[in-house]
Amino acid sequence: MSQPFGERLSGAVAARGPLCVGIDPHPPLLEKWGLTDDPDGLARFTDAVVDALAGSVAVLKPQLAFYERHGSRGLAVLEEAVPRARAAGALVLLDAKRGDIGSTMDAYGDYLRPDHPLAVDAMTVSPYLGPGSLQPAVDTARMHGGGLFVLARTSNPDAGTLQHAVVTKGADERSVAQVVVDTVRGWNTPGWVVGDPLPDIASVRDVASRFGPTTGSFGVVVGATLRDMDVDLDGLGGPILAPGLGAQGGSVADLRRLFGTGRAVVPTVSRDVLAAGPDPAALRAAADRWTDELAG
Repeated sequence: MSQPFGERLSGAVAARGPLCVGIDPHPPLLEKWGLTDDPDGLARFTDAVVDALAGSVAVLKPQLAFYERHGSRGLAVLEEAVPRARAAGALVLLDAKRGDIGSTMDAYGDYLRPDHPLAVDAMTVSPYLGPGSLQPAVDTARMHGGGLFVLARTSNPDAGTLQHAVVTKGADERSVAQVVVDTVRGWNTPGWVVGDPLPDIASVRDVASRFGPTTGSFGVVVGATLRDMDVDLDGLGGPILAPGLGAQGGSVADLRRLFGTGRAVVPTVSRDVLAAGPDPAALRAAADRWTDELAG
């Protein structure tokens, strides 16, 4: 078993700052870089991003769909790039948004196994088949020191259609998004399993109050472009992946407004950094600007 993801993330953030850069090689961006929309162009793009940023940013987040669309040759590009990025010191978060049940979810969780051809540090998952559906991935993450980020309160325009829906259990009423957050809080509490009463917030609140070596390995995705924070993140005990900075309209001021201080927030930027390529120095400079702004 390797060092838990939460501890590795805490160390990377302490050394490099919290920035996560998405690797999203969509066709218009490949064209803007003067590359072909095929596995060769994909490889040149990915190599440039990894070579420029893996030695300086805390987290790189490749979007799996953009590699899958090129078939086996596209996945081969990612299989080659991920270990190089990790060897250079970046954590790799696979943006896969997988969600299923039973043996299928267990297979998706294999991305967190060190012997997997595309072994990563953490992955994003979708909880909408029920909290228990993700348990196989949770078990694999615990066994191998991996991490999960669960979609909780995303900021796409119609997200509230499902995420604001109310779940009623006796006298308890919570939004779907809140149930997701509370479930992940349970995962970060030793001994808790799905179906148990939620752990007392007061008993774990100190974990969420600092981004230290005891940060849990299970986090949630909460958009940095929300108008208001409408879920309670107290006592989460793990990191918050906050996409939406830059081209999507989110700012560092929004991060502070939504999340305050003392939380383990990992802000994500994609287009604002990738648009600076293909020049490696320009890519590094774009990432450094965000890192400096986040530290300010």
